Amino acid sequence: MRVLGIDPGSRLCGFGVVDETRGGMTHIECGGIAPPARADLGRRLSFIYDEVTRLIAEFQPAVAAFEQVIYAQNVKSALVLGQARGAALLAVTHAGLPMHEYTPTQIKKAVTGYGRADKNQVAMMIQSLLNLPEPAMADASDALAAAVCHLSSYRYLAQTTEAP
Repeated sequence: MRVLGIDPGSRLCGFGVVDETRGGMTHIECGGIAPPARADLGRRLSFIYDEVTRLIAEFQPAVAAFEQVIYAQNVKSALVLGQARGAALLAVTHAGLPMHEYTPTQIKKAVTGYGRADKNQVAMMIQSLLNLPEPAMADASDALAAAVCHLSSYRYLAQTTEAP
């Protein structure tokens, strides 16, 4: 199963593509979607939508995994972040992909075994789990972590629902 992980953001939206393999998980691609900084909000949202649509067409994931937004610095940034997240969700929905959301605590626990791990611990575990030559940039690492969390959850559910 191929998973597109997304870490929503209005200035930089992280993405990561991970394949499930017999021996574990394989990193396919990761990076950031960076809308033009001086563009108005509508153009930035359109850019995010278009780029997520392009990633789906290029990598053909079976499912998308999002990190849930739990907090923001202020009301205005929370609204803009929610709109950016909505643009990415819309692209996923238009492509017909199932979408799953995970809290930061769920993601940290799935990746490190500890729900209160810091970003560096998550990044180092992602680097180790996916055999990356160096740590991915922060937003991409978070997106890869969402994808890994989904695959871990999927594997667990598959094991616990199999007939004896």
